[in-house]
Amino acid sequence: MPTPQKQESLLPVYLVVGEDALKRSTVMKRLRARLSALGDLSFNSDEFNGEAATGADVVSACNTVPFASPLRLVAVRNAEKLKKPDAEALVAYLESPSPTTVLALEAEKLAKNTRLYKAAAKHGKSAVIDCAPLKRYELPKTVRSMAVGHGVTLTEGAAAKIVELVGEDTVHLDNEVRKIALAHRGADPVNEHEIVALVSRTAEVKPWEFVDAFSARDLQKCLLYLGRMKSTSPHALIAKCTSRLRELVCARALCDRGAQGAIAATLKMPDWQCKNHARWARGFTAEELRRALVGARDTERAMKSGSDPDVAFLDWVLAVVPRR
Repeated sequence: MPTPQKQESLLPVYLVVGEDALKRSTVMKRLRARLSALGDLSFNSDEFNGEAATGADVVSACNTVPFASPLRLVAVRNAEKLKKPDAEALVAYLESPSPTTVLALEAEKLAKNTRLYKAAAKHGKSAVIDCAPLKRYELPKTVRSMAVGHGVTLTEGAAAKIVELVGEDTVHLDNEVRKIALAHRGADPVNEHEIVALVSRTAEVKPWEFVDAFSARDLQKCLLYLGRMKSTSPHALIAKCTSRLRELVCARALCDRGAQGAIAATLKMPDWQCKNHARWARGFTAEELRRALVGARDTERAMKSGSDPDVAFLDWVLAVVPRR
C-alpha cells in the first residue's frame, strides 16, 4: 500500500490544457507513471475521447472502485469537444468527486470562463496544467534540450534550422530530433549542414515572415518564401504588406523628426512588435513608400478585375523590393 502522503498529493482532477501536444503528452505520461507506482493501471484506468464519450459513461468510470490499488485513472482526451450535457455531467461530478479516482481532462483549448474549466480549477492551483505553446524564439533552446534527451547535442544554428524547416509543432520537432540522433555519428555536435542534409522542409512560411522580408527589402528571401506559402493567398499577403507599409510611413516620419523612440506609442504596438520598424523605414525613401502604397492600390484593383492574383502580386513585390 502507498503511503498516505503519496495518495493525498494527487488531486481528484487535472485539466491538462494547451496547444503544445508534446507538453500535454509529457504531463499525461508523468501522471500515468505516478499512478502506476501505486497500483496496476491495466486494471485501473479508462480512456475516453470527448468527441464520442458521454458524460454518464465518464462519471460511471470515475465512480468505479479500484482493484488492488488505492487509486484509478480516468482520462478524457479532447475534453473541449464534449457536448454541453456531457460536460455538465462532469461539472456535477466534480462537486463531489470520488476519492479513489483521478480524472484527467486533456484539451487543446478550453476557455477559462467555461463551467468545466472552473469546476476543475476550484480543486487547487495545480489542478490546471498549462500546456501553452512556446514562443518561436524559445523553440531553438527547447530543441537543443530535446537533443540532449536523445543523446546528441546541437549547435545553435542547427536548432534554429530545424525550427525553420519543421515548424513549431513540438511533437514533430521531437520526432525529427530523434531521427537525427539515430543518424548522427561521432561525438561532435550536430551542425546546420547536417540538418539541411537530413531534414526535409515540412513547415510553411508564416505570412509575418514574408512581410518582414518584404520590409527588409530582401528579394531573395521574398521569392524563397513565396514558394513555401501554398495556403496563403496573394490577396491576404498584399493586405498585410500594405498595413506594414503604412506603419513604415509613420516610422519614417518619426525618424526624420528624431523621434524614433515614439514609434511604438504612435503605432499603439508593443515595443517588441516594432523593434525593427526604424531600420526598415530607413531602407525606403518617403517617395518609395508612397509609390509602394499607390502600387498596392493599383495591384489590388487588378487582382479583383481578372488579372492573375499571383502574377500581379509578384510584379508588385518586384517593383517595391529592388534586385541587389
